[in-house]
Amino acid sequence: MPRIIVAATPPHGHTAPLRVIAADLVDRGHEVAFLGGSRFAEEVAATGARFVPLPDEADFDDRTVDECFPGRALVPPGPERLAFDLKHIFLDPVPAQYRALRELLTEFPADAVISDNFFRGTLALTLARPAAERPVTVSVGVAPPTMLSIDTAPFGLALPPRSDEAGRSRNAALNAEAAARAEPLRRYAADVFARIGTPLPDGPIGNVTVAVPDHYLQLTVPGFEYPRSDAPDSFRCIGALPVAGAPAGYEAPSWWAELTQDGRPVVVVTQGTLDNADLSALVAPAVRALADADVLVVAATVRPDGPRVLEDLLGGLPGNVRAAGYVPFELLLPHADVLVSNGGYGGVHTALRHGVPLVVAGAGEDKPEVAARVQWSGAGIDLRTGRPGTADLRAAVDTVLTNGTYRARAAALSSELAAHRPFDAIAELVDGPRAFTSGEGAS
Repeated sequence: MPRIIVAATPPHGHTAPLRVIAADLVDRGHEVAFLGGSRFAEEVAATGARFVPLPDEADFDDRTVDECFPGRALVPPGPERLAFDLKHIFLDPVPAQYRALRELLTEFPADAVISDNFFRGTLALTLARPAAERPVTVSVGVAPPTMLSIDTAPFGLALPPRSDEAGRSRNAALNAEAAARAEPLRRYAADVFARIGTPLPDGPIGNVTVAVPDHYLQLTVPGFEYPRSDAPDSFRCIGALPVAGAPAGYEAPSWWAELTQDGRPVVVVTQGTLDNADLSALVAPAVRALADADVLVVAATVRPDGPRVLEDLLGGLPGNVRAAGYVPFELLLPHADVLVSNGGYGGVHTALRHGVPLVVAGAGEDKPEVAARVQWSGAGIDLRTGRPGTADLRAAVDTVLTNGTYRARAAALSSELAAHRPFDAIAELVDGPRAFTSGEGAS
């Protein structure tokens, strides 16, 4: 069976899907080496893959990202923060990522390298050698694609696509402005790649990231991603990956039976895995908004002290609220009628896999773009802020609960997701025997 290198940038939202891919490849009999953040060593090893830590220059703990990247906390969320992250979190580590890949290939000659789309050391590897002299490269889109298109507004504006004449005129003007604003970032990226001897092709970095790999696989379905008539041949949607179920020894909360016995609609509220340091952004106002509603609210804080912190914020929990730290969404969301979320890409797709409509309030990173796609797809409401008011939250939840079109669209996307086989799509690309002898593809 082929040897596969799976590589991931350290953030949890990037590592988690690549770890799931690695586990499936191991189950299929492949020999897999996983190059990633050191804090995931045990989780990766549990899949049966060999774990290889990233060099220190490319490794960090995303739970303390502001400490790892001094000055980041001083940059306001939005375009400036996004540019900071792209430069220092995702471009500066490229030389170390590329070096690590080359070193690994010298003693683990692989048939394919599969990485998340922000692991641009694989981009350098692809540019360094002709296709016949290196492993197949597969880039996995773990966030909405950032490529410019004649059919869409630039990433970051959270505008719906338009492909009519007026829309393309709008897009062209906005894309030109975006390209001009991004020129310093493009030059920065070009300098990084030039230093390691792999010049970047001309064009926006988002387009290069999609077009250069042999295959670019977006973890979604066409019903949730904007259509682009000018997308490169390498780009395709393969569906969403399942997330891990309950860990061994997990005990459901004492109130679990209420999810099926209570009779009221279940509204799940979360700020995701990492963006939950300040529960007053979304979880607390959502609980306040629904305190007197005829619903059962599950506040999934995804932090051990979350229930206590939430209770302190609110001065006590309303009677219709059940607060939890960690709850496996694969177990919880089948019981949900609405998910109130800050727009994490993985969490939104988990809801859609289960046919759950959404109310999304996201800010920072890719969350506004994810929220815009929720509304564009008809599967929920985008509140267009990361700190919504209680009146807007209550109105949005009431609308999603009472207007059946949202659940119908979520159900349609669930069916579309179920029709895709992402693991098979990945395996088909790497199953051909094309291993390299030690040293080939490594310089």
